[in-house]
Amino acid sequence: MSLLKPFSKLPGLNTANILLVENEEQFQQKLADTVVLQEKTVNVNVRLARSLPLPMENEESRPRIDLVVFIIHLTSELSFQSAETSLKYLDPGYFQGKVCFLVTSARNVSVPPERLVSVRTLAASLHCPLLCAEDQTTEGVTTAARRLLAILKVAAGLVPMATGLYLSTLTRCTVPSDIDQQNFE
Repeated sequence: MSLLKPFSKLPGLNTANILLVENEEQFQQKLADTVVLQEKTVNVNVRLARSLPLPMENEESRPRIDLVVFIIHLTSELSFQSAETSLKYLDPGYFQGKVCFLVTSARNVSVPPERLVSVRTLAASLHCPLLCAEDQTTEGVTTAARRLLAILKVAAGLVPMATGLYLSTLTRCTVPSDIDQQNFE
């Protein structure tokens, strides 16, 4: 059980590797298939995991992971807790533009508003982008895949004059100072 490190291996030529971490595996496979189908110019490898740390047995043959995406279902408290505990198995170098949070069910009426606030606070504290995705429609999955591909290409170094750290400063999640106030006057 070791930390996942972003620069421990050399990058592949014209290749980007993304790790999708989802505890419940509802949306993960659909998103992975769509990401691979959407990209034609770059070789994209998608790895799936329920949580971190990753198993030690394939560590030598595992490619460098360019982007780690934590998929959080707002309808499930376990999903958020799993992502939160998995974060400690990432090297701090990943938080320089190589981690992203993707939430689903943000429009669901049954989701407590505090859950979205806690995810926003977590993403803001780590200076990571927070994307919202619709996991019930094909268009929503395709849109999420396109957004992730744009971030992945930058994180993998495939976009000239852009870095993951630069993109992170432009897309990071922020929490307004008045988010703790219950009264929105």
